[in-house]
Amino acid sequence: MKILTVVGARPNFVKIAALERAFRAYPQSDFRIVHTGQHYDTSLDAVFFQQLEIPQPNHFLGVGSDTPNRQLGQMLLGLEPVFEQENPDLVMVVGDTNSALAGALTASKMQIPLAHVEAGLRSFDRSMPEEINRILTDAMSDFLFVTEQAGLDNLNAQLSESFQFSESSPQKAFFTGNCMIDTLLQFHEKAARTSAFQKFGLQTKNYVLTTLHRPSNVDTREGLKAVCEVLEAVGEEAPAVFPLHPRTRICLEKFGLKSRLEAVKNLQLLDPQGYLEFLNLTENAALVITDSGGVQDETTFLGVPCLTLRTTTERPVTTTIGTNELMPVPDPALARVKVRQALSGVWKVSAVPPCWDGQAGRRIAEILINLFSQSDRKARFLPAAAKKSTR
Repeated sequence: MKILTVVGARPNFVKIAALERAFRAYPQSDFRIVHTGQHYDTSLDAVFFQQLEIPQPNHFLGVGSDTPNRQLGQMLLGLEPVFEQENPDLVMVVGDTNSALAGALTASKMQIPLAHVEAGLRSFDRSMPEEINRILTDAMSDFLFVTEQAGLDNLNAQLSESFQFSESSPQKAFFTGNCMIDTLLQFHEKAARTSAFQKFGLQTKNYVLTTLHRPSNVDTREGLKAVCEVLEAVGEEAPAVFPLHPRTRICLEKFGLKSRLEAVKNLQLLDPQGYLEFLNLTENAALVITDSGGVQDETTFLGVPCLTLRTTTERPVTTTIGTNELMPVPDPALARVKVRQALSGVWKVSAVPPCWDGQAGRRIAEILINLFSQSDRKARFLPAAAKKSTR
């Protein structure tokens, strides 16, 4: 069974690390990787692949940054000949990036069975590019692998009556757990050995870690200025570190705000960190301030208080039973309160969500291997769009 997995951004790497490792247990599987180059940093990508023990991509498209539509178009043009050459039994996409959407569109048009890992998540905010990617990718997918119960609920609400899940349905949904947590557990001890927080002169549970890159927070001067005000307030309460996403660094410089953050007492601006280093910084923080979906998951699993600078989250389990709280509008006064609470150990009671047990990748591999081992797989697993068109 040949699986062709499309990736393009570093959060994708964290998820496919668990999947690639799980498929290794099946000699009949051939797990191959296509890197679109959507977000590409030669040194940092190499660090992630090395740290996560992922084989080098079999194909690299080198698309790079561009407007969303141009980038998507270049991906589609690059993926089609790769799919033709590889002739996979299954295309797999992960998450909600443009690379996932491009992989889904190409597979659907070429009538190749498609699996979406991390399906069903919804922020219900269509101003987020990722939300559109999620909805479209789910609609085209034949196999939907879900990280939390809300994902199943959202899929059933979105899909038409002809797509309701049943034994005879052209689409299959499975609650398998969270591949990001598989990877976290796999590399937890290695991350601890980096002692990254100590290298920056920090003490465990006595600092704030910040990571922000969403357009709503960094793409306008007004939004980024509000973020600066929050970080100024945070710096007056505790030491803080802020690894700068390339997008965020560019915007800080464009709007003339980088020097303002450099002047904040107790705040260190860092280069982007490797997976192991960032995990170590996360686990030892008193509080994490973020707009990242994956960081919401990781902090919930680790029991680290998390404050998300967004109006909504596509990962509601992190707020209902996890450590995550939303800050819809950047609020320096509220940030001060939350930092003080976190430093004093006063935060809401939390728990680890169901099936976040390090076995998501194994479950996904087992399901797909079992389904595709049946002799009539080509007839059974035509893409959902093709099945609809024959009715």
